[in-house]
Amino acid sequence: MVLPPGKVPIKVLRSFVYKNLGSMRDDVIVGPGIGQDTAVLKAGSELLIVSSDPISGAVEQIGWLAVHICSNDVSTSGARPRWFVSTILLPERAKEESIGTICAQIDAAAREIGVAVVGGHTEATPGLSHPLVVGTMIGVAENGKYVTTKDARVNDEIIMTKGAGIEGTAILASDRKEVVGRFCSAEVVRRAQAYLREIGVHKEAMMAFSTGKVTSMHDPTEGGIAGGLHEMSDASGKGFIVFKDRIMIRKETEEICRLFKVDPLELIGSGSLLITCSEGSSQEILDRLQEEEIAASLIGKVTANPRQRQIILEDGRREPLPMPVSDRLWEALERRFQ
Repeated sequence: MVLPPGKVPIKVLRSFVYKNLGSMRDDVIVGPGIGQDTAVLKAGSELLIVSSDPISGAVEQIGWLAVHICSNDVSTSGARPRWFVSTILLPERAKEESIGTICAQIDAAAREIGVAVVGGHTEATPGLSHPLVVGTMIGVAENGKYVTTKDARVNDEIIMTKGAGIEGTAILASDRKEVVGRFCSAEVVRRAQAYLREIGVHKEAMMAFSTGKVTSMHDPTEGGIAGGLHEMSDASGKGFIVFKDRIMIRKETEEICRLFKVDPLELIGSGSLLITCSEGSSQEILDRLQEEEIAASLIGKVTANPRQRQIILEDGRREPLPMPVSDRLWEALERRFQ
């Protein structure tokens, strides 16, 4: 089987990855799992929250993205990120200045959220066409409290913040800016590129978690909002129903996705946060987010049947919401224009 770009399919993870996990240890509280982006490890009296991610679909601001993407996963557990480790892989014949640029981006992002860069590795790697940064973030669950994507419960309400396809919109407006600039206004390009500054979800995750009403959180990365909802379902063994007209899609995202002929619900979505909370408690979280001027919407609910993964269209019809085979960013980056 030839693998599609991006995350490998679940059946491949089950066949090869999850069968090769080394020794069993009592200090691994939460290990790898479908839809589970963080590990929970016991270290003395503390619970560490650990996550790792690559930045492979972006070039500009790759270092800044690496810190925030890894921070997002830790934050969705309700823990505060503390330490960051980076592996920077550069193409052969890369210039020294590129290392300085990426490291400066990592430094700036880490300072924004109070994270220390504590180690890593940097090299020029044969066969690469563009830089790759792989980051690992470590946080601590304060007072031992955390949530995971598997903790969503039947009848929980599902909240979404900011908008669909935020990261993908920013990447396309930056890395394909010549094309986007030919077909979209300069103002659309400028606003879309500025989405990059909204990639982090640390603030809203901490705010929601502090209410005590959150049962799980997830940041939708590859596969976008659709992929994120499926990952929450896979992790929790539950289903979902969401309303299409409640899923926020910004004007710039709509315009750029129309240009590249991709579905915004399947476009890499870092910057949005999916929150499940106990039935009837969503308004408290929405009010808190509104106070901080963070856009949010109640988009649906968790259901008991794990095979029920539906979207209700504007005309009231219900349709299955399919799991994306691959993130639409890869398709968009490869699309050629006359």
